Amino acid sequence: MSEVTIWHNPACGTSRNTLAMIRATGVEPAVIAYLETPPSRARLEGLIAAAGLTTRALLRQKGTPYGELGLDDASLSDAALLDAMLAHPILINRPLVETRLGTRLCRPSELVLEILPGPLPADFVKEDGEVVRA
Repeated sequence: MSEVTIWHNPACGTSRNTLAMIRATGVEPAVIAYLETPPSRARLEGLIAAAGLTTRALLRQKGTPYGELGLDDASLSDAALLDAMLAHPILINRPLVETRLGTRLCRPSELVLEILPGPLPADFVKEDGEVVRA
């Protein structure tokens, strides 16, 4: 693994902000466009575990086939949810960031600061104008 890896969707503002914050600290991360290169089942399970999430917590609802696939059924197993995410990677919430200090689902994007090797050198302005203090 590179020092920092981001599972990125360039169409997502939170993912773009997270990537920009990583770069603002002077780190050039490995960027995985997970819609084009989805993780394997084992890798996805590892990311979920490393981030301390449940499988359902990584499941994205907005802008996905979540409803039409019936994924709101609380009786669905983790295996069934993983199957859905692997068949439809858009269901994987983003951005996930891995560093030697941990793995996080960076929603909001400033959660990435908890696991980066260095701080922001200056205040960071998100795309929506919100300021993240250094």
